[in-house]
Amino acid sequence: MIGITTYLTPAAWGAWELEAALVPADYVRAITSAGGTPLLVPPGADTAATLDVIDGLVFTGGSDLDPALYDQPPHPETNGVVRERDDFELALMRTALERDMPMLAICRGSQVLNVALGGTLEQHVPDRVRSDVHKQTPGVFAEHEVEVLPDTRLAPLLGDRHDVKSHHHQGFAELGAGLREAARAPDGTVEALEDPARRFAIGVLWHPEAGDDAALFQALVREAAAYSATRPRRD
Repeated sequence: MIGITTYLTPAAWGAWELEAALVPADYVRAITSAGGTPLLVPPGADTAATLDVIDGLVFTGGSDLDPALYDQPPHPETNGVVRERDDFELALMRTALERDMPMLAICRGSQVLNVALGGTLEQHVPDRVRSDVHKQTPGVFAEHEVEVLPDTRLAPLLGDRHDVKSHHHQGFAELGAGLREAARAPDGTVEALEDPARRFAIGVLWHPEAGDDAALFQALVREAAAYSATRPRRD
């Protein structure tokens, strides 16, 4: 059973326009294709009760985190902050890390992972790289290569180079406690991080759910199955 965090955003369907907890279906399909059972986790869910019934987590993409969470003023390009989602996902992330629950953190989710462990974010990558290579057109995935660093958890899953679909303008600055770099873009941007001391805690700035490579989701489901078989059960 794999929990998938959801967006909290205005949405429209039929005659309705309401705030909704939703997630792109690609995440759901990626988990089911890998052999897992997805369970959508909305902001506001009880953290402990949720973690009691799932075996792994996908932290999904979405809007920028509130820079106040890592003690920085907002950059002019930082936008779309939903503090209710930020606070919920940080609490869920920290409790899941305490339990050593397998997790795959994607784009915004990888930034939540870094901030949860005391790291900071680079609020607008184009200021440094002088291009929009990571997010060329809003709503359309950019494509570029990453170099996967040797001797990482990511390397046996993806090889030493990997083509990715990308849609982010923020990145990692100071890494959180215990995290290490796992992949870099050609412009030097850190594209993935991981915690080697934990069972499976990997964060990627790209969107594997939108690509053809299911390796990360298959690895997550394998680790979740192992976690499920060994963890204490709660009555």
